[in-house]
Parts: sequence; structure tokens; C-alpha cells
Amino acid sequence: MRLADLEKYDSVTIQCHDNPDADTIGAGFGLYTYFKSKGKNTRLIYSGKNRIHKANLKLMVDKLEIPIFYLEDTEPYIDGLLITVDCQYGAGNVTRLKAERVAVIDHHQIEIPNLELKEINSSLGSCSTLVWKMMKAEEFPVEEDSILGTALYYGLYSDTNQFAEIYNPLDMDMRDALTCNMSMIRLFRNSNLSLAELEVAGIAMIRYIYNDDHKYAIIRSKPCDPNILGMISDFLIQVDEVWSCIVYNEINDGYKFSVRSCIKEVNASELAAFVSERIGSGGGHMEKAGGFISKKLYEEYYPTLHSEAYFSERMNEYFDNTEVIYADQCEIDVTGMARYVKKKIPLGFVRAADILPVSTPITVRTLEGDVDMTVEPELYIMIGVKGEVYPSTKDRFEKSYQIIDKPYDLQDNASDTEYVPTIKNRMDGETRFLTSCAGTCITNGKTSIYAKQIDRMVKVFTTWGGERYMLGKKGDYLVVRCDDRHDIYVVEQDAFGKTYEPCEESAC
Repeated sequence: MRLADLEKYDSVTIQCHDNPDADTIGAGFGLYTYFKSKGKNTRLIYSGKNRIHKANLKLMVDKLEIPIFYLEDTEPYIDGLLITVDCQYGAGNVTRLKAERVAVIDHHQIEIPNLELKEINSSLGSCSTLVWKMMKAEEFPVEEDSILGTALYYGLYSDTNQFAEIYNPLDMDMRDALTCNMSMIRLFRNSNLSLAELEVAGIAMIRYIYNDDHKYAIIRSKPCDPNILGMISDFLIQVDEVWSCIVYNEINDGYKFSVRSCIKEVNASELAAFVSERIGSGGGHMEKAGGFISKKLYEEYYPTLHSEAYFSERMNEYFDNTEVIYADQCEIDVTGMARYVKKKIPLGFVRAADILPVSTPITVRTLEGDVDMTVEPELYIMIGVKGEVYPSTKDRFEKSYQIIDKPYDLQDNASDTEYVPTIKNRMDGETRFLTSCAGTCITNGKTSIYAKQIDRMVKVFTTWGGERYMLGKKGDYLVVRCDDRHDIYVVEQDAFGKTYEPCEESAC
């Protein structure tokens, strides 16, 4: 669904969820601004038992002059189009209003099926990002409006625990692109905690579950602002016996949780995704992450399991069923592993030193996250069959590939690509698509690998990956280069079949 599809309605009512937060207000204001600019009869409303009362939200509405009003008595009928934003029409966290036509714009898991007009993307950290993306698709000049930019920025800022739990590259792109008033953001941020919430945090920290074997802690908090969960987890991870932790609370439509880690063997972003698998969404950074679990899906999959037991079981499953491999310290026993060679398929490559000076610090932004590097004479950046990005060296590249005289096209050469990777010069902030400066290569067939399918989670600290590990899930492939037993890595199941084929005996 596009915003342009909704322009046929002369009257547009945008409804935030009950007990509005900064994200639903920011996203709603974005839609209000868009439809108002199209000359529509537009209004921004919310309903429910409570009016907006938190100091930071009242400041946000007042300082940004957001025309949101409280619908005290449910109207019998909404003329024209009703858009529920950051919520889904008919769900438990939004008052159901009768309407001529309904559309949904949300970033949570689908709760209400069979909605005809909807744009739902549960991989995003905020609904503000989704609205920004939709406005950009209509070439609306979002970056020229600092008031709108501030509202959208604060929506993302609040829903991702001050960006600690930001993980989708589109969230990062919006954060970097918006023009906003940072003095207002500081004002809103410093009015975020009430005395009652301070008490909630204090009580929560003395009621914890601790696992001595895996050095993790779990805390269930009383209902509070999501940022309070981040504050509690930031404090908890400083305890010397706690290496990772989850702090969560129950909200109207599910569970909000915050994750922290202080060891390289546990990536907080990946742990958040694991905890919310099938029933929610999660992600963030290596040390800080968070997520959301849908109550509807939770009760469907775990109807008899108490929430504290669920988080404990998932944490134990995460640690007990994971193998950690340090590539530079071991050689994999290849007995029983089959040999493969890369198919002669086009891949993308970039010689980093061809596009930026040596020693330039860069960030390569991909769907899997940001990767910080420094341009070196030997650094090559490869683009795989699913748009995935990984580093290589000149020596390894020349041994394995041959360059072909053909422009690289991501859409032609990669499948299921949700995001085009970018490269950012951290010295001057300039960003460009990595594909715009990529060449094309194919394997020369001279390098073979050993590979086997894995039956549990595997984390591989590669010889070139530094502090980050490659995660392999059940069904993925553990790969070892035949000419270097320390070159160990993981290839996703789907990508493996597209990239490798069995090695003929004569070639091996």
C-alpha cells in the first residue's frame, strides 16, 4: 500500500493507539502533515481511558504544535478514511471506531488478518520510520521540515531505547537523514522519568532471576515506559556476575523487553531476535538490544507457560544448544564433510582503496547490521548472492575469482534483497550505495571447500571478523576452505545452494 493510494479520500482521520507514546504521535503527525499538504480534511486523534499525561509527551505535543486531540466520547461513525497508526484496527490497544473505510500503518506483528488496506513492517524499530519511508516513496520533502523531522526522530528515539535497540538499516537511514531540533530532543529526553517510575525501577532490581551456569539475569518489571527497561538493564549488566540480561514488562498487547551483553560470545541483537522468534521481533547492537513479543502469538504458542518461565527456557536453550568456534585457534575435523566449489555466478566486489583513501574509517551498512572497517590496500568488499556483504583480501580474491567486464547490478545478481548496502565515509559523512562502485567477478574454480549442514546454532569467530561472530542456525552450512583449515565460516542454507555445487573428483 502506498500513501498515494489513499489520496482519493477527501476526509482522513488518523488515530493513534490508546495511551499514546512518542512513536504513535510522531508517526501520526507525519501522516497528518502529508495529507494536509494534499488539501485533505485531516485530523489526528486518540481515545481510550487516559489522556496524554507524561511530561515528555506533553512537551512534544506543545513544543512541536502537534494538533492531536482526545476523543472523549466515541463517535458513531468516521466519514471518509480512518488510518490507525502504530496499531491495528480491532486490536486491544486501540479504541474501535466505526468508519467508512479503514487502513492500517504499523510496525508490529500482524494481529488482525484480512485487512485490505495495510502497510505493516515488523522488522522496523518504529512506526515513524515506516511513515518516513512511505512519505519518501511519494517524494515528499521530509528533510525540509525540522518540526516534522523532530517528531519522527523522537518517535524512533523513544521506541528504540534512545537508539540502543535500533537494528534495521532503514531506521538508521532515517535517523541520519532527518533535520531535527536537538535542543528539543534533549528537553523531551530529560523529562522522561517520573518519581513513580523511579520507584518501579528500584523495586524491579531487587527481584531478579539469576543463572550461575550461564551468568545471565532476568527481571520482570511493573508496567513502565520502555526507556525504563533500558535503564534497568544498563544498571544490571554492570554487576560483575552478570554477563547478559533481559528486563521485560507486560503491556497491553504483549511484552516489551530489553537485552544487554558484555561478552563477545553473546550478541545482544541476535539474542533479542532469538528470544522473540516466531512470536515477535527484536534486534539492536552487539551490547544493547530489545524487542517486542505479541501477546496474541505468545498465547497461541505457549498457552500454559508463565512469562518468567518462557524467558528462562529460551535463555537456557540459547546457551545449551550453541557451539562456539574460534577459527584462529582450531582446525575443524573434515572427516565426513563433502567437498564443493563455487558456481560460476556473478558476484559483486569493491576494491576499497579504489574509492576512498587508505586509512579512511568506513561503515558498511547492510540488512545484517553496520560493519565498521578501515580502508586498507588489501581490502576487498564482496557482495553475495543474497546481497550479503563480507570482507576479503587481495590475495584471497585473486586466488578465487576472475574479473569480468560487466557492470554489477544487484537486482540481476542477488535475490530476496530487502536493502541495498551502503558505504559511509566516517570522516565526512558522505554515503553512497556500495553497488554503485562495484565490479563483477566470477569464481575461477580453483578453490574448493569442505562443508556440512549443522544441526544446532554455531557461532564462528572468523580470522577476519574481529570481535563479531558469524551465526549459523540449524540447516545452515559450516564451511572450511580446503587450502586453509583456519578459514572457517557459515553460509546460510538458501545462499549455500545458490552459491556452491558438489566438487567433481577430477577437479578436487
